[in-house]
Amino acid sequence: MANQRLPMREIREVLRLKYVCGLSARQIAQGSSVGRTAVRDYLRRAKKAGVGWPLPEGLSAEKLEALLFPPSLAPPAAERAAPDCEGIYNELRDHKKLNLTLSQLWLEYKDDHPDGYQYTQFCEYYKRWRKKLDYCMRQEHRAGEKLFVDYCDGLSIVNPKTGELIATQLFVAVWGASNFTYAEASLSQTLPCWIGSHVRAFDYFGCVPHAVVPDNLKSGVSKPCFYEPDINPTYAELARHYGTTVLPARPAKPRDKAKVEAGVLVAQRWLLAVLRKEIFHSVAELNAAIRELLNGRLNARLLRKMKRSRRDLFDSLDRPAALPLPERHYEYAEWLKASVNIDYHIEVDSHYYSVPYPLLRERLDVRLTASTVESFLKGERVAAHPRSHAKFGFTTLDEHRPPAHRKHAEWTPSRIVAWAEKTGPCTGALVAAILAAKTFPEHGYRACLGILRLGKRCGDDRLEAACRRALKYKTCSYKSVRAILAAKLDQVVEETAAEQTTLPFHGNIRGGEYYKH
Repeated sequence: MANQRLPMREIREVLRLKYVCGLSARQIAQGSSVGRTAVRDYLRRAKKAGVGWPLPEGLSAEKLEALLFPPSLAPPAAERAAPDCEGIYNELRDHKKLNLTLSQLWLEYKDDHPDGYQYTQFCEYYKRWRKKLDYCMRQEHRAGEKLFVDYCDGLSIVNPKTGELIATQLFVAVWGASNFTYAEASLSQTLPCWIGSHVRAFDYFGCVPHAVVPDNLKSGVSKPCFYEPDINPTYAELARHYGTTVLPARPAKPRDKAKVEAGVLVAQRWLLAVLRKEIFHSVAELNAAIRELLNGRLNARLLRKMKRSRRDLFDSLDRPAALPLPERHYEYAEWLKASVNIDYHIEVDSHYYSVPYPLLRERLDVRLTASTVESFLKGERVAAHPRSHAKFGFTTLDEHRPPAHRKHAEWTPSRIVAWAEKTGPCTGALVAAILAAKTFPEHGYRACLGILRLGKRCGDDRLEAACRRALKYKTCSYKSVRAILAAKLDQVVEETAAEQTTLPFHGNIRGGEYYKH
């Protein structure tokens, strides 16, 4: 105690109690917060310095301190070389992989300054300097301005069929001015859960903050950056819909969102800890229990210092200054990137959608909702389709095709068959058989058109006869019809089974008499 200096006003009080009131050191110690040993030390120093009571006029606190605590004979600290604390800090930070220690840096310091501080004082000097770096600015939260959001680990739900434990995440949102809190459980921190939690939080509050402050979660911030973070496009669209903005916390700066950090601890203590022994079989059951505690135990509880509940503060501070909810409900949409293939289609969720053919090889922004697929180039919409869930199917608009492809697209199987039937029924039947034999009818278009062109050279009658012969012998192909016409087999008259009444004579035919023996 004797080495600890009290403020001069308390030392003055010790002297007054001794010389004016005539108290002993024990009595002075009992009547004040000063220890008996310290009282004796101060009285001894005053007697040695010739200081009594009353104190001389004009004796300042600095002069009294100099009389009672004269400088020692040891070399003053000011004469010693002070450690370069900033250099030490940078050395330790930049050479973490080398396992650099204060002990080694002190040895280097002593090499340069043999009369410098010893190791203990060296470390104490640096630690005092280092503590000054851990300052923090007290944040002032204006009413209705900011909502802080974050995740933490939630309770597990039990699969009723298998008994498997399924982990959940707890979404927490806290207002800056009132500490009014919203929390809900979700199965993951993916983009749909992240956006859905925000929508339900805004509905719970009945209003919208001027700014939302998230962590650098991937669902919220596509690319973290200290100066210009890239906001996830879907998250940015949510902010535009509600008329708010997103201000991500700086990377590795948890104090930027200290409100929600404290809110997470409160939610864990007043929600999760209370429900830890209960068993839930779905996220809906868990959220129903969380909502009940949220409305009663958490937001309606009186704060110890303010004697008001979070809800009262929210209704009087944040709600009047916040933004109103928009009239139109938010529709969830994901934003994707897609490149236009050589067939002027983009692939979205394993389905192919057409875009105007001049956009070949362009990279488009795609907005994907439950019902629509929209494509954008530099912010301008270039195509829109109803969403299809047919895997590897095609959705194509005629106006997106080039002119040559539009003309080709008009050639349907039925149209080609009808065109062939103008030549004759056998020609139509042969063309229909060729198209039916192909996995994709388009693969038979070339052969059918080639057969129809043969009629321009040989005439429709010969072509019809050639097709009749090809159908009879089941050689349905362009090459077969061309060979028949080349060999003039279409002009050969063949007897039908009804016209042929007797067998032709042949030397190898035994006849009916042979089988009677």
